Amino acid sequence: MPSQKEIRARISSTISTQQITKAMKLVSATKLRKASEAIVRMRPYAQKLQGIMGNLQESTEDPRLAAFFETREPKKIAVFVVTSDRGLCGAFNANVVKKVRAMIQGEYADAYQKGNITFYCIGKKGAETLKRYGIEVNTEFSSLALDINAEKVFNAINSVLNKFLVGEYDSVSVVYNKFKNAATQILVNEPLLPIVSDTTTVNSGNTDYLFEPGKVEILLDLIPRSIKTQFYRMLLDSLASEHGARMVAMDKATDNAGELLRSLRLAYNQARQAAITREISEIVGGVAALEG
Repeated sequence: MPSQKEIRARISSTISTQQITKAMKLVSATKLRKASEAIVRMRPYAQKLQGIMGNLQESTEDPRLAAFFETREPKKIAVFVVTSDRGLCGAFNANVVKKVRAMIQGEYADAYQKGNITFYCIGKKGAETLKRYGIEVNTEFSSLALDINAEKVFNAINSVLNKFLVGEYDSVSVVYNKFKNAATQILVNEPLLPIVSDTTTVNSGNTDYLFEPGKVEILLDLIPRSIKTQFYRMLLDSLASEHGARMVAMDKATDNAGELLRSLRLAYNQARQAAITREISEIVGGVAALEG
């Protein structure tokens, strides 16, 4: 049995850990509230743009516009892998890595074996783990996880968008945790390019738009803006999911520390009682020896 001194040291260490996890939970809860408000504000705008793009898909005769909707055989693929820069968020990062590994063993196996798939990692946790598994990654945009700024995000996706338009990539998708609520994140591999009609956002019936000054000029600006907005929305989703996962993980860690403290205090009381009993026995034995 550990000594009282060792148990006291463990109790002190556990109390310190519990204070840290409790503080981290509160910090994550504050960040989650801000992040969830941001994604709630962004979603209606992003969904409306996506709906407009779906309605316009059949009326893009200009080859410069049709290129955004062109479905090609996915021989060359780009995948954005969105994780966090920090840990202590449960299985948030591990689930994304697990999804990527399943993809290269399944639907993207052929492209991966031929070296025709590029993984753009956003967040160093995903990049580090994938490298440990021997998977080659591109960390050009890794720092975006530190500061999800609209201008930086738009610049990042713009370079990949241009590569898609010139045929360097046949498809672009994003693997990330979609935010549902503080305790639930939905892991998805969401297609970004080519633009795919979404029946949940496309308006029913014929939708007629009036274009001024001209349809092509407006759409050449609107379509890339929509794609960039969708990508920005995905990163905000991932950020909110990260804070939610970390808040839940720290809450469970705090509860576990509390349970450990109770067992340590019980062990300490038992050790102290055993020491007192032993001392009394020694005293009684000494008195008996003197009287004898």
